[in-house]
Amino acid sequence: MTGPEQPRPSGLRNPQRSVRSLGAATLAIEAFVLLLAIQPIRVVGGDLSGTAIGVVVALALVGVALAGMMRRQWAWHAGTALQGLLLLSGLLHWSLLVLGIIFALAWAYALHVRRVILG
Repeated sequence: MTGPEQPRPSGLRNPQRSVRSLGAATLAIEAFVLLLAIQPIRVVGGDLSGTAIGVVVALALVGVALAGMMRRQWAWHAGTALQGLLLLSGLLHWSLLVLGIIFALAWAYALHVRRVILG
């Protein structure tokens, strides 16, 4: 029987690995969606400049790099900063703000799961 001072067992064999995988998957999906969004934004919005495309590609590359570094504690903080940068890229095009909000919510959920499972 677990007492009030003991954390609830998660039922996972390796909780840290599971949480790292969730963070990495979130960042990898974000990078994939950002790269896929370039062409529809250009076609529909029409105002996506070369600089904005470069920013989107850079954010996607940072997301992929961070997904591979989720073993390091600082990668979680860098992932949070990445969400902020994506939100700021909304100044370049409104659809990037929408993507930023969606992925900021997904990242907040990943952080919540991490806090619940790892304490």
